Amino acid sequence: MGNETRKGAAGNRRPDGGPTDTLALLKAIADSPRRDNSAYHNAMAQARQAFEAAEADIGGPVRVKTKIKTKRNGDYVVKWTFKPAK
Repeated sequence: MGNETRKGAAGNRRPDGGPTDTLALLKAIADSPRRDNSAYHNAMAQARQAFEAAEADIGGPVRVKTKIKTKRNGDYVVKWTFKPAK
């Protein structure tokens, strides 16, 4: 009863019965502009530096507690509290 093999997924065909045009979709994705991730990479570099500084100041492994807040203008504020690991 529940062991029959499906011959095709319902999502593989368009409503008009033709196959989906994945080549056009992939071409559109490839031609789309790339995002500028420099702000993300800078933030991650600062995060690594903060962990290294905390470990150096505390003198060993640390644990971190985070608080994240979104401002009205859309900016994210992340507060980190470092404590010695137990």
